[in-house]
Amino acid sequence: MKISGVQIFWIMFTFVSGNMLITTMGTAIRDAKQDAWISYLIAIIFGVLIVFVATKVSLLYPNQTLIEYSKTILGKWIGNIVVITYLFQWYSVIGYNLRQFADFTITLLLPTTPLWALILTMLLLVIYVTAGGGIEGIGRCSEVFGIILVFSGVITFILVVPNLDFSKILPLYSDSGLRPILKGTLYLDSYLGESVMMMMFVSFMAQPKQGPSRAIWGVALSGLALCASSMVVLMTLGPEVAEKLKYPVIDAIGFISVMGFIQNVDLLVLLIWILSSFIINSLYFFMASYGTAQWLKIKEWRKTIWFVAAFSFVYALLFPNVTITEVEYINKYWIPFVFPVNIIGIPLLLWIVASIRKKKQ
Repeated sequence: MKISGVQIFWIMFTFVSGNMLITTMGTAIRDAKQDAWISYLIAIIFGVLIVFVATKVSLLYPNQTLIEYSKTILGKWIGNIVVITYLFQWYSVIGYNLRQFADFTITLLLPTTPLWALILTMLLLVIYVTAGGGIEGIGRCSEVFGIILVFSGVITFILVVPNLDFSKILPLYSDSGLRPILKGTLYLDSYLGESVMMMMFVSFMAQPKQGPSRAIWGVALSGLALCASSMVVLMTLGPEVAEKLKYPVIDAIGFISVMGFIQNVDLLVLLIWILSSFIINSLYFFMASYGTAQWLKIKEWRKTIWFVAAFSFVYALLFPNVTITEVEYINKYWIPFVFPVNIIGIPLLLWIVASIRKKKQ
């Protein structure tokens, strides 16, 4: 399995933009009000630094994944603790995302469809692309879906321009101040930081040295697209309305009506999110399957797919309603544990220790 630098770019772009477009906008606006777009700009800087560290540590061991070089760098016992920490995160995210996809689809598109049917449908698609092509297959899908995302986003932006009111994002900074803006940034970076998954992907690149630049461009451009999207939402709805909505992007795009003929453009946003959800679930599913196989020293990694699939299906069904538990999952697990430990702490530790060991050698 080999992936190119272009595929890494589209993997990062599709993953970040789709993952954050619908799920983060409302919270960011509640925190930073009309300055939410500033939170996105600041978050891009930290997001780029996170993916830079993740790719740099991987380049020190370009033929090994995170599962392997964590033991090489930190030793067997500490390395195994690191591996378990990431595996726990990946398994929990798969179940959470599958349930989120199902609940979202039922709420907005298919209200009478059984929950298990939607979860199983997405899971079967993920199994198909993972078992058939691995990370290479996911990379090819990202190339195609990424272009669809960009095209849909550009069309949507052109159509929404007549509804924009610049005065709704004024005054700048004075109403919210620095602290709310940084609070919004922290929340956004906890999502942007998921780009540390590059520590699993660099070893699959045909030219690993392209990893940092391609991943950084993917994160940065997707961040700018999200910043523009937040401005569209704010200039269409205003912060007072947008902060009360769970999916403000969809409501903002729902206002589009060109000559009473072009309407229901919010379906393009739904398309973006569904395609991105498929890529997100596939990436985490691949990491969990491949990572479990490497950790347990199973030579044929595809054998673990069925265990991961069964676990994910049951976990998604048992996961409480995402609408109710999303705040608890983010505030009690993701931000206080995953963000400082898995996203910042461990990559920095690996980079520092590995750099010292390489210099000594």
